[in-house]
Amino acid sequence: MLVRWVLVLALAWLSGKLISKLKMPAILGWLIAGMLLGPHALGVLPQSMLDAGLYKIVITWMQCAFGLMLGTELIWNRIRSYGKALMVTTLTQSLGTFAIVSLVFAAVFAQQGIPLYLALAFGGIALATAPAPALSIVQEFHTKGPVTDTLLPMAVLDDVVGIAVFFSVNSYIASRVSGGAVPLYMIPVMIFLPIAIGLLPGFAAGLVLRKKESRTAVLSVLLIGITVTAGIGLFFNVYVFTGISLNYMLMGVSFSAAFSNMIPEEKLSQVTDYFHPILAVSLLAAIVDLGAPLDFHLILGAGLYTFIYIGARAAGKYCGARAGASVMKMPETVRKYLGLTLLPHSGVSLVFTGIVCSVLESTRPDLASIVKGTIAAAAVINEIIAVFAAKRGFELAGEVNG
Repeated sequence: MLVRWVLVLALAWLSGKLISKLKMPAILGWLIAGMLLGPHALGVLPQSMLDAGLYKIVITWMQCAFGLMLGTELIWNRIRSYGKALMVTTLTQSLGTFAIVSLVFAAVFAQQGIPLYLALAFGGIALATAPAPALSIVQEFHTKGPVTDTLLPMAVLDDVVGIAVFFSVNSYIASRVSGGAVPLYMIPVMIFLPIAIGLLPGFAAGLVLRKKESRTAVLSVLLIGITVTAGIGLFFNVYVFTGISLNYMLMGVSFSAAFSNMIPEEKLSQVTDYFHPILAVSLLAAIVDLGAPLDFHLILGAGLYTFIYIGARAAGKYCGARAGASVMKMPETVRKYLGLTLLPHSGVSLVFTGIVCSVLESTRPDLASIVKGTIAAAAVINEIIAVFAAKRGFELAGEVNG
């Protein structure tokens, strides 16, 4: 299994290099390689391997690892100046997307006799953003500027808002169809427990990193800290919360934010430089894992709901981000182009879709099939569009540095 996985990553990396020659982001090559090598095409990365326990543990570790890219940006002295603006803009783009998608589908379903609570399901799925694609573009093109500075902490806050809104909606839908759901009291647990899991190892890592200078010592501290954080998260997911999944990226963010606020900025820059090769591999693995479950054949069978969903979600993200940034008088480039970097979605959408469908399938399998078919096709189409849009957003903002 290990040899096959390394082969898949190598082929994906080569695909990224080829795509880069065409002046397109390498992530597009990684994503396409994941789809072509996954279970719906060549099967080099079969479904049995994607479901294997060891593979899931490795991907869990990688998710914690690329959380460091976000956590190391959450320096309190940096974010104080735009903290309120960041919060408001996150809420307008997240809740704006939920509102627009829900209203559009409510209007469509009202004409077709479909229960309106299904519109809320689409809205709840739509509001979350998958951070890995945009982060890989930040890494590859060394973007720097107001859009990048806003996007990185927003990716964390967006996850928190997404979890809170989606599981609230899911509980409401479950009450309407008499299915099971995550109790409402679990929602704050799902938000704050991953943060708490990362904080303690992060604090311990910060104490050690203050005294360590060598590359070997620094990397050892980070690798041990990530492993401990991911291990605690796995314990809770496997033995405590068997029906839900805690957010591993949020654990990695919390871990790295803790030590990042404990060491000087010059030392933090050195730490991130040392960790960069591991971060690059983690992002590559995360994107390939994102692409592997996507069935490109669904593009041919995409229906009207799929294109309504993609369009409504894009409108919600762009208009919501622009409205919030304008109200808070953020830089002009943030107002105009932040929304374009928020379009990647597929990994989160597929997880949320599976949860909603598990609620609907026992009593309303017809509604479950509408959700599953729409989001599965949208995940493939939207992700390809979103990669181009995100790169173009950074270019228009003048933040691509080569």
